[in-house]
Amino acid sequence: MSEGARPQPMTWRQFLAQLLPFADSATTELPLGQLLRLGLFQVSVGMAAVLLTGTLNRVMIVELGISGWVVALMVSLPLVFAPLRALIGFKSDTHRSVLGWRRGPYIWFGSMLQFGGFAIMPFALLILSGDTHGPIVVGEVAAALAFLLVGIGMHTTQTAGLALATDLAPPDARPRVVALLYVMLLAGMLISALFFGLLLADFSALRLIQVIQGAAVITMVLNCVALWKQEVRNAALTSPDRDHAPFKEHWRALMAGGRTSRLLYAVGFGAAAFSMQDVLLEPYGAQVLGLSVGETTALTALWAWGALSGFALAAHRLGEGDECHRLAGYGALFGVVAFSLVIFAAPLNSAPMFCVGVAGIGFGGGLFAVGTLTAAMALSRDGQSGLALGAWGAVQATAAGVGIAVGGALRDVVGGLAESGALGPALAGPATGYGFVYHLEIGLLFAALIAIGPLARHASQHPQTSTTKFGMAEFPT
Repeated sequence: MSEGARPQPMTWRQFLAQLLPFADSATTELPLGQLLRLGLFQVSVGMAAVLLTGTLNRVMIVELGISGWVVALMVSLPLVFAPLRALIGFKSDTHRSVLGWRRGPYIWFGSMLQFGGFAIMPFALLILSGDTHGPIVVGEVAAALAFLLVGIGMHTTQTAGLALATDLAPPDARPRVVALLYVMLLAGMLISALFFGLLLADFSALRLIQVIQGAAVITMVLNCVALWKQEVRNAALTSPDRDHAPFKEHWRALMAGGRTSRLLYAVGFGAAAFSMQDVLLEPYGAQVLGLSVGETTALTALWAWGALSGFALAAHRLGEGDECHRLAGYGALFGVVAFSLVIFAAPLNSAPMFCVGVAGIGFGGGLFAVGTLTAAMALSRDGQSGLALGAWGAVQATAAGVGIAVGGALRDVVGGLAESGALGPALAGPATGYGFVYHLEIGLLFAALIAIGPLARHASQHPQTSTTKFGMAEFPT
């Protein structure tokens, strides 16, 4: 070997890039430090999601003694605004301002809405619980307003933030950059869940006020740090004199050809299928398999481990040139197998099989989300990333929320019929209601496969060569 052909020694920067799983997301235009700082808005959204759907869900029912149907109504209010994420994204695409910022104002006002909702929420909940001298109706209205404000703020901040990340990153790095932000969302949820659990271990009304209003302050701090000096001013894009086609025309162009609508159908079916079991797995493990509280609590960790494994495999396969629609299909197939294991765990009374199924649900969901996100990002054109990502987020969030609500209701209805003997002695056990929902989820996954199959076939017939590296940072948003 000649002197010039000898391999060059690895520098410390190259070695560090191999150790850090997100270093490959950084570019000259968007360095890693700036990217991680931008991702702090996802941490605040994850914190809000845990507080609304996890911590407050239990506190309102157990410690405050609020009726279950009232709690369900309050928790579901943030989903009312989810279908409007596409419109939010479009508005951030076409925002008119002499200041030259498109995404920043929406992130700022979304943060303010989150802050305002959290600021009034603890006092509204205390009135709602009857632990004050105020009328209950004031607590009901104030609590509904608080949950709605937080929900609107979450959807606005996340949609505009993801669009900003897409704008800042060069085209070949956008999938990695935007996908990395989902990891920060997951990290925010995990860290927040631990801290909220510790802070509210000794519950009191004063501690509840401190925790929720502390979350409000942290939200503003994280989002301000995330937004600081991120978006470059461009008066040409936001000129008040600039004409923009109406939302209907942009939406019609996005949906032209039928491929986008087929993708969104697949996203909806898949999101509903993978989310319908969110409130059922732990009760299923306890009532059907006799698992303890500690064992059912560990199911969340199993699901998260499966999801991260799915992200890692998807990163590797996309780096090898796999097609994103086909990858999403593989995720749906893994979900079918995983739900089958969960179903068969009941007659076999096998807790290990159930745990493998739970991890498989996370794994399949990770593959499916990575594939559909990558496909959705390819829909953005001419600076309209907000509309494309907003459409993906609107369908995903709405389908997930409806799936959770429908899953819980079907479990109660079918389970009640089974326990009353209306379905016969063979189906009189507690597993019947859960099994019905799991079978429905398998059916929805097959519907997702039917929707996305032609897209994968078309892509295989018209392959596109990509040299873009897809490393560990490629996670869904």
